[in-house]
Amino acid sequence: MRLFAPALAFVDLETTGATATADRITEIGIVEVDEDGSVREWQQLVNPGTRIPPFSEQLTGISNEMVRGAPAFRDIADEVFARIEGSLFVAHNARFDYGFLKNEFRRLERAFQPRVLCTVKLSRALYPEHHRHGLDALIGRHNLACDARHRALGDARVLWNFVQRVQAEKPPEAIAAALKKAMKAP
Repeated sequence: MRLFAPALAFVDLETTGATATADRITEIGIVEVDEDGSVREWQQLVNPGTRIPPFSEQLTGISNEMVRGAPAFRDIADEVFARIEGSLFVAHNARFDYGFLKNEFRRLERAFQPRVLCTVKLSRALYPEHHRHGLDALIGRHNLACDARHRALGDARVLWNFVQRVQAEKPPEAIAAALKKAMKAP
């Protein structure tokens, strides 16, 4: 299988809210794919150091009780960095996930600047005939399996499945053009 980059890290986060500078991460899921096709998955609940609001708890199913004994981000920062370093960071609405991780690393006074691919932008570039490109729309439109929606690893798996579907459906030239569009800096 040809990849978009020598190594990919499909990343999804669950958080206490939508503001990267104020809210915190409650779960991280990463699907790592190497050039040889080997796949590794990693998931970790994260103690956000603050209460999870009822809306976020209801959406994700991640409760304050579940994260009480989980490590803080600072305790897993090295592992998160190692799993993403050298890979193309792939996320749906990448600005969200990237922003949260960048802020967590900034709090630790560490640089975090991976190359980023947004699968929303990739979907828009490859499937312009469709108006909706949210994760639920992709799941339905491409018949992607999702065993745990709104959980970090479940959603990261969907992204990996979406990329595999794209590679099966679209010619390499179309993918290359879409990648060029989707990877432009905001």
